[in-house]
Amino acid sequence: MSAYRALITGGGRGIGRGIALALAERGFSVAINALERDADVEATLAALREKGVAAEAVIGDVADLGAQEAMLDEAERALGPLTTLVNNAGVGVLQRGDLLDVTPESYDRCQAVNARAAFFLSQRWAKRVLAQPATEGVHRCLITISSSNAVAVSISRGEYCVSKVGASMIARLFAVRLGGEGIGSYEIRPGIIETPMTAPVKASYERRIAEGLTIAPRMGQPSDIGSVAAALATGELAFCTGQALEADGGLVIPRY
Repeated sequence: MSAYRALITGGGRGIGRGIALALAERGFSVAINALERDADVEATLAALREKGVAAEAVIGDVADLGAQEAMLDEAERALGPLTTLVNNAGVGVLQRGDLLDVTPESYDRCQAVNARAAFFLSQRWAKRVLAQPATEGVHRCLITISSSNAVAVSISRGEYCVSKVGASMIARLFAVRLGGEGIGSYEIRPGIIETPMTAPVKASYERRIAEGLTIAPRMGQPSDIGSVAAALATGELAFCTGQALEADGGLVIPRY
C-alpha cells in the first residue's frame, strides 16, 4: 500500500476525477467521495485501478456533518491513515440571475457544500493526522479547491462567489494552524474548466474566450487542475503553504 493516501470529495467526475487520476499517476492510494455510486464513480474507480493503485468509493453527502466521521473511517479502513484531503466537492447556484433575486435556499446550499462542509471535514481530518506520527519523506497536506470567483465578481451568481471566498479563507486558516506540525494547506483557484458543471454555459464561455477573456485561448481541463494538485500533494511546492494557485489560464490577471 502506498505511503500516500488521499480522500477527494466530489471525486467521481470533473475536477475531482482529474485530481484523482493525477494523484494515482504519482502512486497515491485514492478514495473518492460522491453522493451516489453511479456510472461516473465506477468509471473513475476503473481508471484508477488501471494505474495500479488502490481505489475505493466513499459514498455520502459531505454537507451532512454527522456523516463525515464515518466517511473518514471508511476511507481509512480501505487505504490506511490519510495523508491528504482534497476539498473538491462543490455546487453552483440554483439559478443564475440578478443579484437582487438571490434566494436564501440557493445561498445556503452554496455555503453548506462549498464552505461549511469543507471547514468541518478539514477539522476532522486534521485531528486524525495530528494523532498519527509523521513519516519521513511523506508530505501531509490539505488542498482546498475554491474558484477564480474567490476574487473575481460574478453578479449573476453572487452566492457562489461568497461561498468560495469562505473556502479560500479555510485554506489559509488551516495553513496557520497546521504549519508548525509540518502539514501544508493550499488553495487552488480553477478558472473556466470544462466539466459537467460548466456544460450548460460552455458555448458562452468559448465565445468569450475567443474574444480574449483569458490569456490561454481555451477552456481548462480537469487534468490542468490535477497536475497542480499532484505537485502540492507530493510536497513539490511545500514552501507555498497558505498560498492560492490561480489555475485559470490568466483569467484574473488585470489588463488595461
